[in-house]
Amino acid sequence: MLSGEVIAVTSGKGGVGKSTVSVNLAIALARKGLDVALIDLDIYGFSVPKMMNLSNRPKTFNGRIIPIESHGVKVMSMGFLVKDNDPVVWRGPMLGKMVEHFKNDVTWGKLDYCIIDMPPGTGDVALDLHHHIPQSKEIIVTTPHQTASLVAERAGKMTIKANHDILGIVENMSYFQPKDQSEKYYIFGKDGGDLLADTLNSDVLARLPIEEPNESSQTPSIYAENTNLCHHYDHLATRVDEKIAHKAH
Repeated sequence: MLSGEVIAVTSGKGGVGKSTVSVNLAIALARKGLDVALIDLDIYGFSVPKMMNLSNRPKTFNGRIIPIESHGVKVMSMGFLVKDNDPVVWRGPMLGKMVEHFKNDVTWGKLDYCIIDMPPGTGDVALDLHHHIPQSKEIIVTTPHQTASLVAERAGKMTIKANHDILGIVENMSYFQPKDQSEKYYIFGKDGGDLLADTLNSDVLARLPIEEPNESSQTPSIYAENTNLCHHYDHLATRVDEKIAHKAH
């Protein structure tokens, strides 16, 4: 069974960096000394194993799955259960069973946080998550472009209709700032995160800049300590932890 605070990271559309935010937020929370799990529920578009350079399959003990640990985070993904990057061709009822499977049949142990990388949009997995994990809260990822924030608004409205809390908005790819320069370039537009936050009566938790990935790294999507984006994710983890603590009182 899942314990601790469950935070679903969602978006209205693909390509906004939702999985990158999920992975780096989970790792940033673990850096704070917290017990963290990461569930890749993007059943059709799973990417967490590749992003974290995980190729081993999880082991089982007494009929229960033991999650794989990486960067201090316990990880489960549909990608561990398919062969050779085969596509998942399932209809809706099977998706709900996988939500239950990851929730009930994995030995998670004590957790402070469970981050769930959701599929984009408002489909079956989002409906099943709201049903099976009613205590979950959500972070919505968008880019600064106002069209992207308009699409992300639908995911937020679904969260509200399901009586779930929106922790806040993460505006990804907010700007590009060359090294040793003060000027920022707003390549994908401006104000999409603020527009979405105003519409959903929420807050912008972070504005994450564009930064070149380290392609020589085995995990180029994970930002190493003491890099600019690592500091941004540490700040995001602190904001999330403070908001959760505030809601608990």
